[in-house]
Amino acid sequence: MTIHWKNGPPRTVFISGGGSGIGREFARRLAAEGANVAIFNRKLAPEVITELRAAARRTNQRFETYSADVSDATAIREAVGRAVVEVGPPDLAINSAGIQIAKPFSELAAHEFDRVVAVNLGGSRNFAAAVLPHLEPGNHLVFVASLAAMAGTFAYTAYCASKFGVMGLACCLRVELKLRGIDVSICCPGEVITPLVVEERKTLHPVSAALKEFAGCQTVSVSCNQMLRRIARREFEIIDGPKPRLTAFLLRYFPASMRRVSDAIAGRVVRRMAA
Repeated sequence: MTIHWKNGPPRTVFISGGGSGIGREFARRLAAEGANVAIFNRKLAPEVITELRAAARRTNQRFETYSADVSDATAIREAVGRAVVEVGPPDLAINSAGIQIAKPFSELAAHEFDRVVAVNLGGSRNFAAAVLPHLEPGNHLVFVASLAAMAGTFAYTAYCASKFGVMGLACCLRVELKLRGIDVSICCPGEVITPLVVEERKTLHPVSAALKEFAGCQTVSVSCNQMLRRIARREFEIIDGPKPRLTAFLLRYFPASMRRVSDAIAGRVVRRMAA
């Protein structure tokens, strides 16, 4: 894959949630672009470091993994500080850490709701706060959100609330950081087949499954390929694939129609379940 970087390829990349899924694929592809990569994960990910070394373009690239939960502001700040010393300051920082608990609101405990928001929204804030002191003009901060940052869906109250919040955070930081010469992007992919999604599908409510099918799904490889090309162009709002982009277009310009479509899909599934 050839990527044309608007400001040149990144030298050093920090990625939260790089132990699996989208973050891991971004790390592998950026290692192949010649970047040094520091991964921040709840658990150390030595197997990913092995992958990055195999994908590296140069023998002198540096790869490190750090254990830190993004919902812990102190832990992620300290881990980022260590990475700056050991790997170098980032010119591209990607917050990809996230979790989901798919349950109807009536079944979702308060502590579950709080945990999703703490990781997805609080973690986005904490990662940004940790890396910003080390970013310079020309650098780039990226948040991985979801199409769920634009549309509410069945049994996704905590997830959608958190991702809507990430969109608001990114929109505000885009304005603030532009004055410092730092670009901000937010990735809003449709469903991507990650380990988190595979596990979620085991207990996913049929209404949720039907609504997600409308926007389609993609493999990690295909999704990250499309997102990374747009990250390289420094686009702000990045959506992978034609079906997610069509869904986002309809949500933005025909919201009432999209609500009717969602209601119709949900009603049809519920009637089928009751039959």
